[in-house]
Amino acid sequence: MGLWVTRSQGTAGDYFLGARELPAWAVLLSIVATETSALTVISVPGIGARGSLVFLQLTFGYFLGRAAVAWWLLPGYFRGEQETAYARLESRFGAGTRRLVSVVFLVTRFLGDGVRIFAGAIPLALITGWSVPVSIVIMGCVTLGYTWFGGLKAVVWADVVQLVVYLAGGVAALIIAWNLAGGPVASLTAAADAGKLQVINPAIDFTETYTLLGGLLGGALLSAASHGTDHLIVQRLLATRSLADARLALVGSGLVVILQFLLFLLVGAAIWSAALAPEGMPADTIFPRFIIEHLPPGIAGLVVAGILAAAMSTISSSINALASSMTHDIYAGWTGRRDPTHLFRVGRAFSAIWGVALIGGALVFEAYASGNDTPVVVLALSIASVTYGALLGTYLLAARWPRATGRDVVGTVIVTVAVMLAVVFARRLAASGIEWLEPVGRLAWPWYVPLGTALAFGTGVLLSYLPSRGSSGD
Repeated sequence: MGLWVTRSQGTAGDYFLGARELPAWAVLLSIVATETSALTVISVPGIGARGSLVFLQLTFGYFLGRAAVAWWLLPGYFRGEQETAYARLESRFGAGTRRLVSVVFLVTRFLGDGVRIFAGAIPLALITGWSVPVSIVIMGCVTLGYTWFGGLKAVVWADVVQLVVYLAGGVAALIIAWNLAGGPVASLTAAADAGKLQVINPAIDFTETYTLLGGLLGGALLSAASHGTDHLIVQRLLATRSLADARLALVGSGLVVILQFLLFLLVGAAIWSAALAPEGMPADTIFPRFIIEHLPPGIAGLVVAGILAAAMSTISSSINALASSMTHDIYAGWTGRRDPTHLFRVGRAFSAIWGVALIGGALVFEAYASGNDTPVVVLALSIASVTYGALLGTYLLAARWPRATGRDVVGTVIVTVAVMLAVVFARRLAASGIEWLEPVGRLAWPWYVPLGTALAFGTGVLLSYLPSRGSSGD
């Protein structure tokens, strides 16, 4: 597929935006595949087996956040010819702010997806007998190959196929787990009697992970940040044929995500009802163990292929988005060279560089994970919560606070990221002697992005009232 779509490519717009001619339904499915990593496919059934369906409250918030982005942010992306999610910030705050926010994206995406590649290589190592490092290199190189050749078109169409593969694997696993539990009626009845089909938790508790308020507000702002300011998703929306198509793809993806998470949560509940999730088993090993021990040949291969598909979709999307941002936000801004044909060649070079970098990052995470409790992995998984609030707050300042300047945004990003690092790792810091952070460490993670967004917007407002450099003050 990657080779096939190279036939009509000759400019950076063809390579990074699919010549802005991708159909809405393909972009919709690509968005869902992109945001579904191997970690999701592996861990969500464990949540369903150990808990209930209250995780779905977050997905309701995800849908609300996408609807808000479709109404509020998307029209701005379709004014003019914007190549990245951060081009619009340049006209409001200057080129320096655009580059700063792009660098935040590059670092966030590199750290977060390095560990996702590592996680996706684990089932490949289990099924083939290869070591995890060898699995990382092989999976990364294969994905880099089709991404380098085909650009965003190859990524999107491969995403569509990969989504079908892992959803088919999830449906097959659910049917087999139901059969092992005595049928769907018996399985669902047992799960309902144990409270595992509960969807709504109305409690107002900032320390509890899955509540209705936390899910709606935290999920909405997390989705607004990831789908409205993260170039990984915005790049796909810019590749559609029109604003109407982009809105359809974005809002529709929210509905599909709800159904997808419901599927994998029900898989976990079915595994539990079949008595295949004993209490001593770690939640993240419940589904992989079920695949290895209880799925017949062929079906087990399909599910493992689904996990690999989710992992490869993450890698390909990251390579293309990182290269796109590096080409347009950093390289073109610094050199002043904006010829589409030249940027096409530069973009391909950056794709290769970022592909190799992501493989190297995953190998580093694997080395750390094999020797200790992997604090670096924890950092990689938490980094989105550290930065998404700052990114969303920046866009709010651009739209709702005319007084804000580029200087204020730079200060806002620095302050917000520093404070959110302390919040995310408050529990560890409290254990190391900074005891007054202990209450902060009890804050549930769905509240991280709302807190970061409010902090960023408030900081930007305060900084905007400081006298400008060289002014007499007023």
